[in-house]
Amino acid sequence: MDYLESLNPPQREAVLNTEGPMMIIAGAGSGKTRVLTYRIANLIGNGVDAFNILSLTFTNKAAKEMRNRIESVVGSEAKNLWMGTFHSVFARILRVEAEKLGYPSNFTIYDTDDAKSLIKTILKELHLDDKIYKPSSILARISSAKNRLIGPQTYAKDPILMADDAAALRPHTGKIYLKYAERCFKAGAMDFDDLLYNTNVLFKLHLDVLNKYQNRFHYVMVDEFQDTNISQYLITRKLSALRENICVVGDDAQSIYAFRGADIQNILNFEKDYPDLKVIKLEQNYRSTQNIVQSANSLISKNHAQLRKAVWTSNDSGDLVEVIKASSDNEEGRLVANAIFEQKMQDKLRFGDFAILYRTNSQSRSFEESLRRMNIKYKIVGGLSFYQRKEVKDLVAYLRLTVNHNDEEALKRIINYPRRGIGDSTVANIIVKADENNVALWDVIVAYNRLIGGRASETIQAFSILIKSFEVATKAKDAFEAATFIAKNSGLLKELYDDKTVEGLARYENIQELLNAIKEFVDSPEREDKTLGAFLQEVSLLTDTEKKGESDEETVTLMTIHSSKGLEFKSVFVVGLEEDLFPSQMMLSSRDDLEEERRLFYVAITRAEKKLTLSYATSRYRFGKIKPCEPSRFLDEIDAKYLKVTKKFVQQEDFFPQFSKDEPLQRRNLIPKPALPVVPLHTPSSNFNPSNLNILKAGMKVEHIKFGFGVVKMVDISGNDKKAVISFENIGDKTLLLGFAKLMILEQ
Repeated sequence: MDYLESLNPPQREAVLNTEGPMMIIAGAGSGKTRVLTYRIANLIGNGVDAFNILSLTFTNKAAKEMRNRIESVVGSEAKNLWMGTFHSVFARILRVEAEKLGYPSNFTIYDTDDAKSLIKTILKELHLDDKIYKPSSILARISSAKNRLIGPQTYAKDPILMADDAAALRPHTGKIYLKYAERCFKAGAMDFDDLLYNTNVLFKLHLDVLNKYQNRFHYVMVDEFQDTNISQYLITRKLSALRENICVVGDDAQSIYAFRGADIQNILNFEKDYPDLKVIKLEQNYRSTQNIVQSANSLISKNHAQLRKAVWTSNDSGDLVEVIKASSDNEEGRLVANAIFEQKMQDKLRFGDFAILYRTNSQSRSFEESLRRMNIKYKIVGGLSFYQRKEVKDLVAYLRLTVNHNDEEALKRIINYPRRGIGDSTVANIIVKADENNVALWDVIVAYNRLIGGRASETIQAFSILIKSFEVATKAKDAFEAATFIAKNSGLLKELYDDKTVEGLARYENIQELLNAIKEFVDSPEREDKTLGAFLQEVSLLTDTEKKGESDEETVTLMTIHSSKGLEFKSVFVVGLEEDLFPSQMMLSSRDDLEEERRLFYVAITRAEKKLTLSYATSRYRFGKIKPCEPSRFLDEIDAKYLKVTKKFVQQEDFFPQFSKDEPLQRRNLIPKPALPVVPLHTPSSNFNPSNLNILKAGMKVEHIKFGFGVVKMVDISGNDKKAVISFENIGDKTLLLGFAKLMILEQ
């Protein structure tokens, strides 16, 4: 096995140890993809059937790259692997088993826009204000519940969740969740979270199905394990329960998706679930220079909750990490653009070697303007993707409705596009009648003449015949032939072709590009299933960056740090390093939140191969006003010996001329104030159990799950919310809403 020659000792150990539970702690740039690839190749090389191996990743791109690498080692047998994202693999299982849960096998997968649209419809029906019940907030709440395996009925009966919603002034959230779930079910649709939630339900209610897949998957591997949520972890644990050949790979220092439901405790506590666990640490970084690696190490060492490891590299020392101080956000943009241009010329780099990383999308403006002024091309990852453009979504809606007539969101989108005389009032009547009879909208359309009747009957009947004709044609065609037939006969292609404006031409070209994508899908020799349904499933499961499909080597990449995970660039600029911006003001209320922000900065630093530049501004426009800014505490947490203040791009007086350039960074007052205090880490007592707080009164000693021990100073029962002022030992006084505070009364 020649490939073993290229591995270092810990990597080789991880590849060769295949039996029993294993956790591979893989530091940034440590070659984890190579290890996973060779581990699977080694299994197949030793006689394990590829059909019996399940490998789960977080992006389709990662899965494709890994499959290609494995194929280069073991040949075409790699095509038989069960490999893909959590959502794609479990969507595949649900296609086969969906009818056991009452769904059709051709169920639609709703994307975020579809889900929000359905929520907007439900809000109208319930006469709720969408400014209070913002669809994005409601969807996030529903998503969080599903990721914790809380179904709509359970949610509606949970007093803590109800209290949370009441405190957020959204007491009807449970009712919306219930109606949302009912409507998705009726429409034969699942959203992304349902793909995991329903897989858990399937395995819980149908043990024969669980046993079937336990016997199929002899080896289970999970990449980026630190990003898994409770739902994902439980599925993989159930699937591997028979043989316990489970191998998880991850880095707790790169756990940055708590806002999406990722639970860092999955990796921190994995050993508790598997006492005989073998742990292997990959600590050699092959990506970055020594100065970059050590600056990242000095930062992340400040986190309390972590699996300790000593990341190192044999690469060159490289340049010190540069720190740019700007007087304003606009100057920051100018200095960074200048730095990129100079580095490109001096180091003979391409613009594609550069990335500008920021905490939030709204920070991109000053950098875009500065890059444009210097005629430097750039791309923003996370902008409007190809598959989110209106005309593309319109044709995809026709395709979806053809495959699944009950797809409510697709139906509402195209029932009167192109215009066919079906007005809003007619659609409203259909929705009301469907609700009254507890049926799908399509059922009302098919029986429109009998259920509603009137002038619209003929038009509605023509529409239903059109969609049925598409269904018949699709059965005899592959995805490309079917999509082309639908695009022409729906009138959509003609509608766009007739629009001779510049915008109209662009929209028409986008439709042609979509058809090109479908043709490419059909022509791929790797695909056995070339049907329209298979194409729609693949598209619905793509991530935003994969949908964009942009890879111009001469463009600087701008993106949020969250979007940059898994990528690497020769030169990285991490910008906006100011208190309340990074770390975010929203993440300063607890040590857990602050440590996630620090991990986010760690991820940003470790994207850099050769050159790392950090920047901050002393003033910034916030909400239309100029606000003074303090440098981020994170700058102070990096050992000063790895940093230098650059003087290349600004006037001398901007950088503290009273100090010599060899003066340590902290003594040059780059960071004039000490880091802000944070909430000390508190580990709840082993017997911690939240008390009934109806009896709470002044003088009682209590324990809070995060804030620790304290004494109740005052209880306020006036108004709608019961509050208490509690003096905690380590953080002082805090006012808590008792409706959802987790407190245990120690002494009355």
